[in-house]
Amino acid sequence: QVQLAESGGGLVQAGGSLRLSCAASGYNFRNYDMSWFRQAPGREREFVAAIRRNGGTSYYADSVKGRFTISRDNAKNTATLQMNSLKPEDTAVYYCAAGSAITSTIRRSSAYTTWGQGTQVTVSS
Repeated sequence: QVQLAESGGGLVQAGGSLRLSCAASGYNFRNYDMSWFRQAPGREREFVAAIRRNGGTSYYADSVKGRFTISRDNAKNTATLQMNSLKPEDTAVYYCAAGSAITSTIRRSSAYTTWGQGTQVTVSS
């Protein structure tokens, strides 16, 4: 059974940092691109970051570029999102997702077939 499980969310003050992890099981992790999306209350799910299956290329939303870093460890079947300089507007449920995407679709949620249950990130001002 293919599963993704996020962890590491929590409450942090503005300017602080959090590290989210996504543990994958039930499939060949190294064969899939990985991404992070987020959804705030009353808003649509939005792309945050993605990384290619070999870890060679990463992509970021403009809103997080320079503050967030996505990485992966194919030996440990994990993907990580390091979030620094957090802002209140980063408050959302964060989801990791796995799929196969071409460059033009890598920021679209429709490119990903497997999703985790989400982890809450709350940034206080």
